[in-house]
Amino acid sequence: MIVVQKVMEKSNLYRVDDFGVKNYNYGFIGSISLFLFITLNLSLGYITYQAEIGLETSPVKSYADAIWLMVMSSTTIGFGDVYPISFVGRASVFIMFILGIGLLGGMGAVFVNKIFGFADTNIKNRELRMQNSQIITQNIEITKKLIKLEEKLDSLTKTDK
Repeated sequence: MIVVQKVMEKSNLYRVDDFGVKNYNYGFIGSISLFLFITLNLSLGYITYQAEIGLETSPVKSYADAIWLMVMSSTTIGFGDVYPISFVGRASVFIMFILGIGLLGGMGAVFVNKIFGFADTNIKNRELRMQNSQIITQNIEITKKLIKLEEKLDSLTKTDK
């Protein structure tokens, strides 16, 4: 576990801010996700195409049809115009359902986070918590000083009487 943590720290996938919170490099993570998504579509599309090409009743007639099938599977749209009939083709579509949805969902989360800046709100909340903590500490110090000042005033007023 410690080795993985050290590798993650050196990979620049995230940085730790002044508040001790990990801020991930979403641009890099999004790029890797997009690359994996495209690679997954092309490779599973190729596997499906190879499995379906010799079957006369298969709607998958070309590599483009197989890629279309993978994209529609990963987005869960599945128009139904192209579908696999072989076990290997169906297994490829199943794998694309599972992995493609995860990758698209992750890329969507990165995109929405960049557009709407939800992380910025979290940073502002952390900054406010830090400021509140500093204000509370300052108030405690001022209260202590006031108590000492009151004690001095009390001692001065007692000696005057």
